[in-house]
Amino acid sequence: QVQLVESGGGLVSAGGSLRLSCAASGRTVITYSMGWFRQAPGKTREFVAAIRRNGGTTYYSDSVKGRFTISRDNAKNTVHLQMNSLKPEDTAVYYCAAQTYARTRVTSRNDYDYWGQGTQVTVSS
Repeated sequence: QVQLVESGGGLVSAGGSLRLSCAASGRTVITYSMGWFRQAPGKTREFVAAIRRNGGTTYYSDSVKGRFTISRDNAKNTVHLQMNSLKPEDTAVYYCAAQTYARTRVTSRNDYDYWGQGTQVTVSS
């Protein structure tokens, strides 16, 4: 079993920044690609960003590209999402997700084995 715990959410004004973190723990923690998804009220959970285990390859949705940056620290089993130039439409619950074996795909909910409980991000206009 792998446990994922997100932190760093909160309320911020439009144009502001937040940094989300996700810590993975468990009996045997080896995570491959890790990702961030978000779900706004009344909407389906959508892909935000992902990063391969080597940290050298990252993926972003078009809506956050250029504003968000995903990074990871394998020694600490953590992944971060730096969110800059936040917009009201970024308001959502943000979820961390982890793969426990390597896959080609990283942008679908079905590509991940474990999920965190989510952290709320609210951007006021």
